[in-house]
Amino acid sequence: MQAPEIRDVLQAVPMAMLLVGPGQRVLAANHAASVLFGISLEGRSCNAFLRHPDFLDGLEACLRERRRGTARIVLTGTPSETHLALSFTPILAEEGHCALVAFDDLSALEHAVAMRRDFVANVSHELRTPLTALVGFIETLRGAARDDPAARDRFLGIMEREAGRMIRLVSDLLSLSRVEAEERRRPDEKVEVIGVLRTTLASHRDQARAAGVELVLDSEREAVTVRADADQLAQVFHNLVENAIKYGATGHLVTVRVRQLDREPVLRGPALQIEVIDKGEGIDALHLPRLTERFYRVDSDRSRQKGGTGLGLAIVKHIVNRHRGRFRIESEVGKGSRFIVVLPAG
Repeated sequence: MQAPEIRDVLQAVPMAMLLVGPGQRVLAANHAASVLFGISLEGRSCNAFLRHPDFLDGLEACLRERRRGTARIVLTGTPSETHLALSFTPILAEEGHCALVAFDDLSALEHAVAMRRDFVANVSHELRTPLTALVGFIETLRGAARDDPAARDRFLGIMEREAGRMIRLVSDLLSLSRVEAEERRRPDEKVEVIGVLRTTLASHRDQARAAGVELVLDSEREAVTVRADADQLAQVFHNLVENAIKYGATGHLVTVRVRQLDREPVLRGPALQIEVIDKGEGIDALHLPRLTERFYRVDSDRSRQKGGTGLGLAIVKHIVNRHRGRFRIESEVGKGSRFIVVLPAG
């Protein structure tokens, strides 16, 4: 076969592929290969666009010894690492002994493996800390504090708090798992949002009063209906209001504002915007892009002291995604924060 004929075949393959001829010069490359390397490849020498030794060694062995081969390489010159599995196949073309090189992009798989590894490590760390504390206090109660009522009561209080923290963590993990499992299935029941918000605020009155925070609902209408999952929507508002009370209490005011938008550009239609606004310390812009990551905390010690699991905003993000909405966070240090949920109103 001639290189032009092979080129036509390669263009039909979604995987990046090259036909490399004598002298390690590219005779044909499909569109996927050009996208992968960001340049037109035909006519170029291979070491001009990829100098990884495993790639060049495998290519040389295929061309000279006509031997099949594989390799795994990582490209680090891009914003994120690109993991590639390479295969080299000898092929006889009109130009002579050539090599057909296939590039299988494994970046998404490697990213998923890394996320799973980090998730297991984070969960293990979050559980190990309270478990270690519980074991230590149990040993103390069996020993030195056996006959000390004051110490016993204090240690039992700490043990109760640590056990509660583990229960909240497991509960949030189960919630996150359920939300992720349902994320592709859009809810279809009609939910009256203002009623859900009033119930949420009422359930937090005591917590807000203890923190010296006033809760205010600011809505233009008495009732607004959207397609949603009522329980999950309540969970979103519960998480956001609770966070605002915990971390924005210095502002002494948390406002839940509801507005209807005639057209939201990203959703391409009418939308309902719900904002949870606090006047607290605010969050440095450095942290904002990562706040919805699992277990990411701006201040780990403070979050743990207040009973946070580091999963609340991750749950919010996935629930909003399931509702085909948008979730964003705006904040300025010293001026407070706005957590904004935008839901399709159609």
